[in-house]
Amino acid sequence: MILAGAVVGPGTAGAETPGAKCLAIKDTVERLACFDVAIGAAVQKDAPAASQSTAVSVPTAEAAPVTPPPASLIDTAWGFLPDSKPAYLQLHQPSYVLFGRYTTDVNTEPYKPIFDAIGQEFGYDNVEAKFQLSLKGRLLTTDDHRWGLWFAYTQQSQWQVFNADLSRPFRETNYMPELFGSFRPGIEVAGMQWNLLNFGYTHQSNGRSDIISRSWDRLFVEAGLERGNFVLLARAWHRLSEDKEEDDNPDILDYYGYGEITGIYKWRDNSFTLMGRGNPGTGKGAAQFTWASQPLLGPLRGYVQVFTGYGESMIDYNWQQTTIGLGVTINDRF
Repeated sequence: MILAGAVVGPGTAGAETPGAKCLAIKDTVERLACFDVAIGAAVQKDAPAASQSTAVSVPTAEAAPVTPPPASLIDTAWGFLPDSKPAYLQLHQPSYVLFGRYTTDVNTEPYKPIFDAIGQEFGYDNVEAKFQLSLKGRLLTTDDHRWGLWFAYTQQSQWQVFNADLSRPFRETNYMPELFGSFRPGIEVAGMQWNLLNFGYTHQSNGRSDIISRSWDRLFVEAGLERGNFVLLARAWHRLSEDKEEDDNPDILDYYGYGEITGIYKWRDNSFTLMGRGNPGTGKGAAQFTWASQPLLGPLRGYVQVFTGYGESMIDYNWQQTTIGLGVTINDRF
């Protein structure tokens, strides 16, 4: 039975219908507003009971897949990742070929006594080829891969390939074997992550004898810090002394100094490096800029190298020049 303003029935005796009083309002807008208020209040009143008696299934959006952050450049290059192999061999320094390398000042001084002794005139071209091969291998590591024992070998050659008058000789070849340990500190320093600490022994020589022999041995320590696509490497060295009678280049530290700093930045799969070294006491040193492009053909990347200062090679350790070379590389450092 229905009474004015109320509904009587099972379970609803005496209960006022929500919005019943709104029916008497003649203005349409006010009547609708009244219904909104009345029905909203009723819904809030009944919500707890409804939640207890009826489970409402609300569709939820699927969670977007989480993209893992890119791996650290240093961790990848130095095998600090958990899934890296305990022992393996890989490329180290850039392995490249400069099809043409131009120098502003050809160094002929070390060779004059040899050619004078045989009574032959000679002249080196200021354009030659240059190439480098560099490998490193991990011998041992700990279970967490934070410590490792490494060896490395780098060979660099300058080739007078365009000099037919001298039968296209190799002007200079340098050999550099290394043995060293590596450690991942994994701590933050000045807003960057200190993820690499190398320490060990380096020998470098040109494998020649007498007048044009050049060589030295060093102990070194190297720190590597990174942030995003930028890596900063700082290396310091101590030269191991030699007998004066056997030392082919006793003043080499005047030109190479006691260390070097290298910055590497990767952008859109291009790699840019800038190296600087020197001896503040003598005011002599060197700087080198390189650019490795995106891959052009398989692993081959375009490669540009610009050097200025002393010591581009061992025979040129005390010779100042500026060179620029164009070629290809199969890797960059990171």
